[in-house]
Amino acid sequence: MLLDTHCHLDASEFNQDRELVIGRAQHAGLAAIVIPAVEVSNFDTVRLLAHQFAQGAYALGIHPMYVERAESGDLEILRNALVARKDDSKLIAVGEIGLDFFIPEISQGAARDKQEMFFQAQLELAREFDLPVLMHVRRSQDVILKYLRRSGVSGGIAHAFNGSFQQAQQFLDLGFALGIGGAMTYSRALQIRRLATEISLESLVLETDAPDIAPEWMTHTRRNEPAEIARIAQVLADLRGESLSEVIHATAHTAFRVCPRLGSLLKPG
Repeated sequence: MLLDTHCHLDASEFNQDRELVIGRAQHAGLAAIVIPAVEVSNFDTVRLLAHQFAQGAYALGIHPMYVERAESGDLEILRNALVARKDDSKLIAVGEIGLDFFIPEISQGAARDKQEMFFQAQLELAREFDLPVLMHVRRSQDVILKYLRRSGVSGGIAHAFNGSFQQAQQFLDLGFALGIGGAMTYSRALQIRRLATEISLESLVLETDAPDIAPEWMTHTRRNEPAEIARIAQVLADLRGESLSEVIHATAHTAFRVCPRLGSLLKPG
């Protein structure tokens, strides 16, 4: 099964042609598109969108780049939403959560402290509700690993991973998978391409992060979309010298392992 494990389908970039984008994804053979929330204001948006088409699934969380404008009460709103939707088969994870130490304004002082507080609190919610996490990991791998080791969460995905092989192995040892997408398609992305070939295929999942991280062949439009996952999968197969069918099967199996509710959604009974 072809899966896009990370797609911001609710983004304004899709407002003019969202139905067409979904149609192209369906035509490309996608079995699932996971839509993570980024702040409390789009919790209902991603949920309703996921329920509008058969392949939709979603996650609820507060993105580190949105933490700066979040309030402490937002964590209670998230908890209430998880309680209210605990029986919703399309809710498959807590996300997008994590840490971003790339942007200077939110990477130091009180802003960084707030990021870490929200991340730790959301890990605790994921553990409470026995849900995996979809994590934003940008120049923050070691700090995220520190929190994960003591969190007790049940695994998840390190989205758009771009750390070292040693860091990658530590995520894998904790039961996480690594998200691979458009960045891998650039010939100059040497570290990501090396990871894509050195890491076991059983530890990778496919993603677009659409509308962001457009693959190399879409540099003229700069807008990524979920239908591109098929060609991204082919690039991964070519880099590894493996068949496309093997890559599709293995990455789907991995997604089901780290996000069990996604597997249950696609394989009822």
